[in-house]
Amino acid sequence: MSTIAEPTTNSQVPAVNLQVAEDILSINNIEVIYDHVVLVLKGVSLNVPKGGIVALLGANGAGKTTTLKAISNLLQAERGEVTKGNIIFQGKEVQALSPNDLVRRGCIQVMEGRHCFGHLSIEDNLMTGAYTRKDGSAAVKRDLEMVYDYFPRLRERRGSQAGYTSGGEQQMCAVGRALMSRPKMILLDEPSMGLAPQLVEEIFEIVKKLNKNEGVSFLLAEQNTNVALKYATYGYIMEAGRIVLDGDAASLRENEDVKEFYLGVGGEGRKSFRDGKHYKRRKRWLA
Repeated sequence: MSTIAEPTTNSQVPAVNLQVAEDILSINNIEVIYDHVVLVLKGVSLNVPKGGIVALLGANGAGKTTTLKAISNLLQAERGEVTKGNIIFQGKEVQALSPNDLVRRGCIQVMEGRHCFGHLSIEDNLMTGAYTRKDGSAAVKRDLEMVYDYFPRLRERRGSQAGYTSGGEQQMCAVGRALMSRPKMILLDEPSMGLAPQLVEEIFEIVKKLNKNEGVSFLLAEQNTNVALKYATYGYIMEAGRIVLDGDAASLRENEDVKEFYLGVGGEGRKSFRDGKHYKRRKRWLA
């Protein structure tokens, strides 16, 4: 929310918009169209505070991945484009930048499905994340050790081909590779997909440590609403390409509609799939 400057004299300093100053990322009313005809995102707006963890929640097909790709400028590869609104990262519009330029500025996406280079070793995968850096091999080596400190499993498997490691190890490798670029913000797409609950908790705990110790901001796109709201400080819920609900994580966890529609539990306990008609009636207020 913007602050309103009171009338000033020459000796006074105009009021500052504190919200903008504190946000590392601000998305303002963007629309995304694929193939010049398919409207996918419809006036999406959200903010990520500097040093925060924000969850972008919703079912499959709600528009979460498209939102992340709009931020990281990966839409063109899929014949998509941002046609309205703007995306501001660290105070500057970035929707016209190349993905490479955005990584250099400190924003990188870890894509859904892990996408490691299967024929390369774990360590070689991690080193590809430092490709854009120009601060010398010593600094890169220090950061490689930092990644191994956060992900001890990767240290153990550093010489193994990534394609022959487990899904959890590949996800750790993908996050570690992103860290090697020295990011200020990571866009993390469906980190829990296909992983056992214990591994999901382990990865989210590491995300929490990276946020606290390294100051990395996170925007998490997740279907697993329960675990996302456990670690995030704020959340946005998407439906059919729109933000339909947002709030701090604690209030969303206690919201009866969120419990019923996204956590599977309502005021009277766990719901049955037979309640589909009731579900649709109640959910209309979100549309």
